[in-house]
Amino acid sequence: MPGDRPPILSAASDHDWPAAAALLNAHHLPLAGALEHLPNFILARDDAGVHGVVGLERYGETALLRSLAVADTGQGLGITLVHAALDAARAAGVKQVAALTTTAAAFFTRFGFRTVTRDDVPAAAHASAEFQGACPESATALLLDLGALQL
Repeated sequence: MPGDRPPILSAASDHDWPAAAALLNAHHLPLAGALEHLPNFILARDDAGVHGVVGLERYGETALLRSLAVADTGQGLGITLVHAALDAARAAGVKQVAALTTTAAAFFTRFGFRTVTRDDVPAAAHASAEFQGACPESATALLLDLGALQL
């Protein structure tokens, strides 16, 4: 990442959509449903631009963690973004966080996510565009019980 200071984490706003969408496109992540939930996305940015993004879609006491992408891997920014998203979920009263992934199941297990069937994910989260077809059926479903997690 450019600069000597780490990027600042902040909530996304409508004017951030082009940068967030570009980063998601670069990582071949679905855009379906993302813009509608953009206020619940967290960006990592500095003066040079947006370096990372992660989103939450809230469905009652369940949230879907989605759209995790970083410009430069291997620097810990993805870990920072997931921790920030989980903290935001906890603060919002979320009890369980689900995720769908085709490539990063092992990455998410380090946060306590466990592999489950899609049927094991609370039904409310199935309203997400990701469950409605934006993510392929072959995507691994993951679930995290926030009540059992101690960070």
